[in-house]
Amino acid sequence: MAASKKFCRVESHDVATFNDEVIVLYVGEMEIWDGADLALLRESLTRLIRGDRRRAVGVDMTFVKYIPSGFFGMLFDWWDEGVQVYLFQPQPNVKRMLWFSRFFQPIGDGGYELRPEHDTAMVEGDEPEVEEDEVDVADQLAYAAR
Repeated sequence: MAASKKFCRVESHDVATFNDEVIVLYVGEMEIWDGADLALLRESLTRLIRGDRRRAVGVDMTFVKYIPSGFFGMLFDWWDEGVQVYLFQPQPNVKRMLWFSRFFQPIGDGGYELRPEHDTAMVEGDEPEVEEDEVDVADQLAYAAR
């Protein structure tokens, strides 16, 4: 049996709020992303940002229900380099993830922009609630092995 090749479809999307053209990656109807999907996304974003010199990128999250733990770190790394990062149409369980609720701001029409500078500092002693989806699989396996 031949292996199926996954790909990211790339489209231009006008974000009227900021009057910028955002290149949006569509990864299809995958509900659960694994490490290979994250690697594909990283490769596609690298090509757009470094190769095509795009300064505003987005990811369509319409079907996504679970995201690997490295996804937000990857987005933050691009933001740290001056790239505007957007997520479009995230599912409710993605919106409930701590990193999403703390660092993404709504821009309208189902879009959210990564804005870490708008995060409010936690009060010392506050423990954030961690969604089950945010627990790293390796942590789960290590706990189960005890």
